[in-house]
Amino acid sequence: MSRKMLINGERNGSNEEETCYDFDLFVIGAGSGGVRASRTAAGFGAKVGICELPFHPISSEVVGGVGGTCVIRGCVPKKILVYGASFGGELEDAKNYGWGVNEIVDFNWKKLLHNKTQEIIRLNGLYKRLLLNSGVKMLEGEGKIVSPHEVELTQLDGTKLRYSAKHILIATGSRAQRPPITGQELGITSDEALSLDELPKRAVILGGGYISVEFASIWRGMGVTVDLFFRKELPLRGFDDEMRTVVARNLEGRGIKLHPGTSLSELIKTEDGIRVITDHGDELMADVVLFATGRAPNTKRLNLEAVGVALDGRAVKVDEFSCTNIPSIWAIGDVTNRMNLTPVALMEGTCFSKTVFGGQPSKPDYNNIPCAVFCIPPLSVVGLSEQEAIEQAKGDILVFTSTFNPMKNTISGRQEKTIMKLVVDAETDKVLGASMCGPEAPEIMQVSICVLKTFVS
Repeated sequence: MSRKMLINGERNGSNEEETCYDFDLFVIGAGSGGVRASRTAAGFGAKVGICELPFHPISSEVVGGVGGTCVIRGCVPKKILVYGASFGGELEDAKNYGWGVNEIVDFNWKKLLHNKTQEIIRLNGLYKRLLLNSGVKMLEGEGKIVSPHEVELTQLDGTKLRYSAKHILIATGSRAQRPPITGQELGITSDEALSLDELPKRAVILGGGYISVEFASIWRGMGVTVDLFFRKELPLRGFDDEMRTVVARNLEGRGIKLHPGTSLSELIKTEDGIRVITDHGDELMADVVLFATGRAPNTKRLNLEAVGVALDGRAVKVDEFSCTNIPSIWAIGDVTNRMNLTPVALMEGTCFSKTVFGGQPSKPDYNNIPCAVFCIPPLSVVGLSEQEAIEQAKGDILVFTSTFNPMKNTISGRQEKTIMKLVVDAETDKVLGASMCGPEAPEIMQVSICVLKTFVS
């Protein structure tokens, strides 16, 4: 594709030659961050193009979909399954409230799966319409960078097209990883777990992060026997230790078998399922083995090294404004491996477009970002944990906790207490962190933050 050279006239007292590009901005990846950056950039008057792989619930090198991980194979479908699983416990609790629930309850996994898929198809179409209505040109195919101002797009039929752009934004997110153990091909990642053809009877999960405890809660709520293996003594490393203890106790109370300090060494296919061998030499059988051992930035096929984009491992290195070492190439979201949360990618996308096209240099603010773990019951946190506050605080801190039995549980008989915690600077009374584990914790935390911001502002 040829590029015309135009004389822009005098600028800052001198003649300056400027290239005429196909786009002011070309975005590779139409997940949450890429879509937000595209729409806001277009709102500032930029001519924007964005590319994404064809839609499929399970991602691969050749399929993806507008909406990205969160919408198609992450937060949205996962939360739908969490809602579905929650009814299992609700039906148990209903008995003591006078409801005559039969001992055998028919759960139709395929119906839930169908409804989940229909919803993400709807959202995929919605995101496409958002781009279209914003004036963003949507292109389907795999994009890779071939120069600081050029992207090559490979369409599904193999056709290759090239587009030039003044700025290129990488927003390709991350991909679930498999651990290097013998028989790893017999296991699945969270992508496949959200689209299983059949609900397993026996599930083994490897990992101690939020994905592992969420799927443990989902499957157990649907009647699956679940064994959860993780390396540490408690799941959810990085969260408040007291909250981690509560989550572990709740998981066990729901019937999930925990295996702390234990990993897997081998998977073997048998007629009865998958034989799972631990690093302690123990064995058990499973119908499905889920690897929830982390995600890696999706940079493998972007041609970044050839163009000279600096990487930190597999993550794109960026400055505080999300710019790489090449001034025309930028990156946001999980591909940068900063703080891998959907709202953070949205914030980074907005800051990028303000900086580049809005004349408003903006740095993402990573302080006090709330997050939630949708185990059953859920956990929600914002700010510092007690341990982080002790390490970072310049003075003394105060810790306030409240533990109580939700009124609903007094009749249902369920042994799950709600715990709330505030970490406060002793001198200023400033709240440094807040945590809650219990029913509706994410919603309560979100409303509390909104109320506090209203009063502070």
